[in-house]
Amino acid sequence: MLESPHYLRDSTDMPADPLSDTLALMDARCVISGGFTAGGDWALRFPAPGMLKITAVVRGGMSVSLDGLPEFTRLGPGDVAVFDGSRAFVVASGPSVEPADAATLFADTTGSMIRHGGGEDAVFVGGHIELGRAGEELLLHALPPLLCVRAGAEEAPVMRWLLDQLLRELTAGRAGADFAADQLAQLMFVQVLRAYLADADALPAGRLRALADERIAPALRLMHADPGRPWQLEELARAAAMSRTTFSERFRAVAGVPPLTYLLDWRMSLARRALRDGETSVSALAQRVGYTSESAFSNAFKRTTGVAPRRYRDVARAALTG
Repeated sequence: MLESPHYLRDSTDMPADPLSDTLALMDARCVISGGFTAGGDWALRFPAPGMLKITAVVRGGMSVSLDGLPEFTRLGPGDVAVFDGSRAFVVASGPSVEPADAATLFADTTGSMIRHGGGEDAVFVGGHIELGRAGEELLLHALPPLLCVRAGAEEAPVMRWLLDQLLRELTAGRAGADFAADQLAQLMFVQVLRAYLADADALPAGRLRALADERIAPALRLMHADPGRPWQLEELARAAAMSRTTFSERFRAVAGVPPLTYLLDWRMSLARRALRDGETSVSALAQRVGYTSESAFSNAFKRTTGVAPRRYRDVARAALTG
């Protein structure tokens, strides 16, 4: 079993939580940049952000459209929109208003809350989600251009409370407001993901969908709890209460890869993080991720990443310090 910092756990301490494990490895961090109020007829055009962007409706509503998608989507109080960052988009009081340039508006004003138009009919809170490389590979390939989490979702009561608290922190000017807003934003991001994962069948095949699939969940928990164990397909199928053939077919359908390939990918994800952030020797790390020799681990690591473990560590740390 891997001995590690916070992103890995001892399987004897608590049950494995594959989603928490994955979020830790993604280096996901939701940062609230501020909010804006709007009134009357208004519209703002934003350039493609190049990162995941999140906008929540605290009061009122807005219509959203993305380049290449002709239809407007209407959002109301408590709704949250997540943009994958690949397209420019417009937010507006309605679809017929000519948009102003948002970048110019935000550049010419100061403060955490920006006002646009006449009045305060609508209030929004916005930010972005910072991701490490693993997070980009996982989320950016799985999320649609626009993801809407409605106020009627199971997570809605918690999300409404988080939105209220975020608005208070952004407007009250209290000590520690930035830190508090960042923590609340993290919780908001988790709630958004939970709501998205609730409709697992609508997700493309991949790790994100696998994390949401209840049928293969027992096998995933085993692999995450003890990634260094030499798991056999029969053991994993038995844990999921399926035959070997049915389990393999189901796993590939939701994860996009066979079970033991998923296990290999997970081991390599853990190894990359440990090499970048930890002091464990390559030989010790090899044993902890299920390899009987350093050479076998090094060969597997190089096949997956294109570089040997020691080279990966040197390059990753140089990037962090440079």
